[in-house]
Amino acid sequence: MAKVSVVVPIYNVESYLAECLDSLTGQTLQDMEFVCVNDGSTDGSPEILKRYAAKDPRIRILDGPNGGYGRAMNRGLDACTGEYVGIVEPDDYVKTDMYEKLYGLAKAKDLEVLKADFYRFVTDPEGKRVFLYESLTPEKSMYGRILVPLEEPEVFKAVMNTWCGIYKRSFLEQHKIRHHETPGASFQDNGFWFQTFCYAKRLYFLDRPYYRNRRDNPNSSVHNREKVFCMNEEYLWIREFLRGHPEFERRLLPIYNFRRYHNYVASLYRVGEEYKDMYLERFQKEFIQADRDGELEASVFTPEEWELVQILLKDARAYVYEERIHRLRFEKDQEIGRLRRELDNLENSTSYKVGKAVMLLPCAVKEAVLRLKRKHE
Repeated sequence: MAKVSVVVPIYNVESYLAECLDSLTGQTLQDMEFVCVNDGSTDGSPEILKRYAAKDPRIRILDGPNGGYGRAMNRGLDACTGEYVGIVEPDDYVKTDMYEKLYGLAKAKDLEVLKADFYRFVTDPEGKRVFLYESLTPEKSMYGRILVPLEEPEVFKAVMNTWCGIYKRSFLEQHKIRHHETPGASFQDNGFWFQTFCYAKRLYFLDRPYYRNRRDNPNSSVHNREKVFCMNEEYLWIREFLRGHPEFERRLLPIYNFRRYHNYVASLYRVGEEYKDMYLERFQKEFIQADRDGELEASVFTPEEWELVQILLKDARAYVYEERIHRLRFEKDQEIGRLRRELDNLENSTSYKVGKAVMLLPCAVKEAVLRLKRKHE
């Protein structure tokens, strides 16, 4: 049994796949397996996989017709043999010590789920990569301790992704945690993420970035403007999951609707202009129903967000206008916060401290000379 299995779902990513596989096969943790699920690729991805598998026996290739992300991920999870399981998207890559560090910590603390901070990146017109540090949560108190999300629903406000950490495989098997498999759908990682947080009793956040998440792949599902209601379908699936687990439903309906609201807003900005009115109509309809069912709670939203929700329930057109103003303010605050963090990191760096000391020395000498001169005048 490998220490860590990594599932890589692959569909037409020939431009990025080699870098992804290089980052995996070069891991400092040797006892690994890489389960590469070729989901009916029609480009050069299968040939790249075969070339790497010929050089590294830890690479296992699962070929099959295109069945969608959820199906591909579930095939990969079913094939894993490792003690822990990781997920890497084929257009991303990871630091070479990622799985050695995560596995060591997970074993030492007997964790079911371990999540780490990460970087998002794009490539600028000059070919230079621009990285943005992403924290799992702004709540520093959530790092470095065992978390039980069911007892602390605020944990559900953490960044929603499945790939920046590892999962104990026995934990996934015990609770039958898998992805929603609707063919052609997207965002099926949302349901997987939600299940892991519902069941986890030993979740841990680590403030170290190992994963590099690409944000400029034009073929990524997050950019598919025609998959209008995929996010809605995923959240209806999560809602059915909650209905089947009353112990979760009682505690988590408000936070479920918080997550649903924010992802619907993201979809509103993602879909093509020709679909926005249609999407907004369904968005409003679903939240009016949630309000009638008593599922919305002000306490999980910020006051500004709750005000927007109330506007949405009454007037969809007014909501669009107010939400855009709110988003501009939020993005401005985010940028100010990012610049402050960069300044703090710079001021705490060794090079800055050395430079400051070097600059201060001439100033101190000059001040001493002036004091001495004044003394003798």
